[in-house]
Amino acid sequence: MAQTVNRPGGSRSDPSGGAWITGGTMFAGTLMFVGGVLAILTGIAGIADDDVYGRVGNYVYEFDVSAWGWTHLVLGIVLVLTGLGILSGVAWARTLGVVIASLHLIANFMWLPYSPVWAIVAVAIDGFVIWALCGSMRTARPRT
Repeated sequence: MAQTVNRPGGSRSDPSGGAWITGGTMFAGTLMFVGGVLAILTGIAGIADDDVYGRVGNYVYEFDVSAWGWTHLVLGIVLVLTGLGILSGVAWARTLGVVIASLHLIANFMWLPYSPVWAIVAVAIDGFVIWALCGSMRTARPRT
């Protein structure tokens, strides 16, 4: 009789680390949902009042705060919907999640002069989301 030993990376019968990957994917979906809601609020604030965010120093990517507001609003809506798709277990949501998290990461890098601390935190969160979703795609493929 084979005995299974549970380890943090999975068990002997599951060397792929399935529990960690699944937990990371669910956490990534939750982070996408919450990050999307915060991006929506950031976008609404930027659209409603151009003076709500002040620019820190000179930066190459100087856009109007209203334009950034619309960018954050649209990305936030897509992040929320994709996060809900990931939490629901929809297969296409993982691929879209990597794409949208990548776009959100780039947008937050360009958002650095307006909100530097939050932009750095959001870039780190997006990096984790991309890592977790790519790891879940690797284990989801059928082995031949």
